[in-house]
Amino acid sequence: MHQAYQPILPCSNKYLQLKWDKAKYEEHKKRIKAAKPLVDTSAPAIYSHLCLKLRKLKLEEDQLSAIKRDNHLLLEKISCIMRTKGQIDNKNDYKAKRKSNLKRKHLNKTEKEKSN
Repeated sequence: MHQAYQPILPCSNKYLQLKWDKAKYEEHKKRIKAAKPLVDTSAPAIYSHLCLKLRKLKLEEDQLSAIKRDNHLLLEKISCIMRTKGQIDNKNDYKAKRKSNLKRKHLNKTEKEKSN
């Protein structure tokens, strides 16, 4: 194949056309390097009010304070038991009575009174 420059369009001076075509091609390469993408591939914006989750933090804080309060109460109870040598304080002084038994006894009494 022939090595001389062959312009695509007809021209009067091949050397000037070669110079212009090279300059146009260099400008084209610069534009391609400087071109920015049309599709946004960056990460989406991060909003602090969505990541922080203040409500969840508040609930956790409330739970922790309730646990601390319960632990403190238990500690006080245990220390009281240790000081008083662990006496039992849950004795019941009453006898368990069933209502049905009470009714039966009442009916028996009334029948005995009637028969007498």
